[in-house]
Amino acid sequence: METMLSEEMIRDDLIKTFQRLFDLDVLESTVIRRGWLNLKWKVTTDSGQFLLKQYNKNRYRMYKPEELLLAFSQQVRLFDKGLACPNLLSHHKSILLESDNGELFTVMEYCQGKLIPPGKANVHQIYDLGRETGKMHRLLNDGTLSIQNKPQFIPPRREERLAHWNSVWEQTKEAGKTELLSDIETQRRATEDIDIEILELLQSGWAHRDLWVDNLLFNDSRLTAILDFDRLKYDYPQLDVARAVISCALDDNLDVSLASAFMEGYSEEHTVVKGYLTNSLKLLWYMESTWWINANMDEHSIPPARFAKEMIWLAENQKNMSDLLGNI
Repeated sequence: METMLSEEMIRDDLIKTFQRLFDLDVLESTVIRRGWLNLKWKVTTDSGQFLLKQYNKNRYRMYKPEELLLAFSQQVRLFDKGLACPNLLSHHKSILLESDNGELFTVMEYCQGKLIPPGKANVHQIYDLGRETGKMHRLLNDGTLSIQNKPQFIPPRREERLAHWNSVWEQTKEAGKTELLSDIETQRRATEDIDIEILELLQSGWAHRDLWVDNLLFNDSRLTAILDFDRLKYDYPQLDVARAVISCALDDNLDVSLASAFMEGYSEEHTVVKGYLTNSLKLLWYMESTWWINANMDEHSIPPARFAKEMIWLAENQKNMSDLLGNI
């Protein structure tokens, strides 16, 4: 009851501030329960529909404000260049706004479209997603933003990663969760098998870094919006490619025809070389596997459980990835 009251107070505060800053009358508001901690509302006004996104104070501390402001500015630039993403509104040139009661929030145009379940994209949707992702990477790396000294993710040495998996295996065994040990052993074996040198050949650049089904809206045949640029940083654009493909095309197994359709669309906007997707997926696994595979993964909520499933599939198919995907 207390949480609901708190939510209602935040909503009323944001709406009141929004109406004052933009001189609009809110006719209706609907809560959107998605994402972690930050609150969101779809508001209908006399001049269209908008989305209000409150930044939870605890979560906001995890961001560097200057990086968040950079992400906002790039989202606006990408929108202006024709990318399928929501436009952010500004007041006196500020995108991150403060409510009357001190809540930080943003206002964006509301995008039509629907979420799809993981692994359930159709060939038209994923092709269009590939094309828009390629366009996004081309624009983000067109020289507007400076090249950074190093990417966000620095792949650890194999020995360091193997020590990690041995530790997780011991923790899991001590917790009596013998049913999880085989999945952890699969991660360890895949770490032994991976050709670490391919990770050193990847090209760094500016990337979205959160490109999965919860941040994508589609209609029946197209992508309608890429959402949530908050994690945008200098890293590896190939991580976006891998995250989008594994999220949209892995059901029980990876649908290679869907993966190929994504890469076909992507290559219309961005240069790719032989094995681009194969190496992208290996990089994604090497980065994310330690996030989701652990002694407590039997207690995962739905999104982390899905990510763990992806990491298990990638580890199991590490050796035959090139055979499975061919040259893509």
